[in-house]
Amino acid sequence: MNGNQSGSARTGAARRQAPLGPKADRETVRRHNLSLVLRAVHDQVEATRAGVAARVGLTRAAVSSLVEQLLESGFLSESGKTFSGQAGRPGTVLKIARTGVAGIGVEINVDYVSVCVVDLAGTDRVRLVEHLDNRNAAPAEVLGRAARIAARALGSATEQELRPVGAELALPGLISGGSVLQAPNLGWTAVPAEAPFAKALAALRPGAPALPVRSENEANLAALAELWFGDLGDIRSFLYLTGEIGVGGALVLGGELLRGANGFAGEIGHVSVSDDGPRCRCGSRGCLEQYAGQSALLRAAGLDEHAGASGVAELERRARADDPAALAALAGAGRALGRALSGAVNLFDPDAVVLGGIYRPLLPWLAPPVGAELETRVVSGLWPAAGTRLRASSAAADAARGAAALVVQDVLADPVAYATSRATP
Repeated sequence: MNGNQSGSARTGAARRQAPLGPKADRETVRRHNLSLVLRAVHDQVEATRAGVAARVGLTRAAVSSLVEQLLESGFLSESGKTFSGQAGRPGTVLKIARTGVAGIGVEINVDYVSVCVVDLAGTDRVRLVEHLDNRNAAPAEVLGRAARIAARALGSATEQELRPVGAELALPGLISGGSVLQAPNLGWTAVPAEAPFAKALAALRPGAPALPVRSENEANLAALAELWFGDLGDIRSFLYLTGEIGVGGALVLGGELLRGANGFAGEIGHVSVSDDGPRCRCGSRGCLEQYAGQSALLRAAGLDEHAGASGVAELERRARADDPAALAALAGAGRALGRALSGAVNLFDPDAVVLGGIYRPLLPWLAPPVGAELETRVVSGLWPAAGTRLRASSAAADAARGAAALVVQDVLADPVAYATSRATP
């Protein structure tokens, strides 16, 4: 994660931690200050005690005491000498530890499972992807498959002296209370996810401590990954769309994820763009994903709608060759995307619209029709030239990495809560 992420880093922690009460005892204050110091080193990549003290507004003596605790707990490491940029002796370089506490993210999508382990610095250390047709399998089987891939990833993490302290599931659909309330493209309704996954994972790791498991919508996690790892520069408010078999969306405003009253904000794939359009799996008609989802795009281009990633690659190849069917399919999808996006842009006025998933390699052909719709439909003055506001997502940002990083955000928010697991791989 880069240095401009300190404001956004609260997103994961805020979702899980109650506000502090009116009275803060010494231990609460120390825990808060440990988090401040750890974040300061994290955001600067490397720092000195004097530099951290200046950044967080604590005395050098206080920072030194906090740093020693973080070193002892394995969250920080130190090596070499460097000048602090201030008067006095050069200070020891502090860095986030490359071993120890980590997070694991598990993305379960319609046609693949992706697992990522990141260390405390947010670096992608383990990545496993398996392409599977999860539409025709029972939820328990899908979760079991994902647990087996996650168990292999955890084995690789142990070999690198990493200790994931939590797992985050990235799931397509409406997520609440550890369950998938609705995931039309998986065919799931009211399916418990966290507990069955945790049980399956524990069974594959006899004798290992059970990992806490939480879940989140995959588009939300992809948007957070874009915020933390992408190439957004100073952009802090953006609308994120990810194209897979379904179409997911998320909105980040001022560096914070907009979740909505029930946590379901961003379901742009089920915005209707045509009243008399085809029936969607969600029960409505003319939903965006029926025009711009992966299956719809491939079908419109005359390709096998079940071809998955290879089909998208073939669509891109044909578009580069100016194949009429491919170009027409992309133009139609772009117009549908532009119509759906225009309402969100009018409502929220984001700095940018970021297209991820299958839209990333297809953006050269999607951008013109999307931009034309936005320029026509967005209130005058809110949407400048399409090239300045419409952009592809970063290759380094995806839902699995966002999920793993969200576990790390919890550690950064309260390192003391995770220090007790230091000795156990």
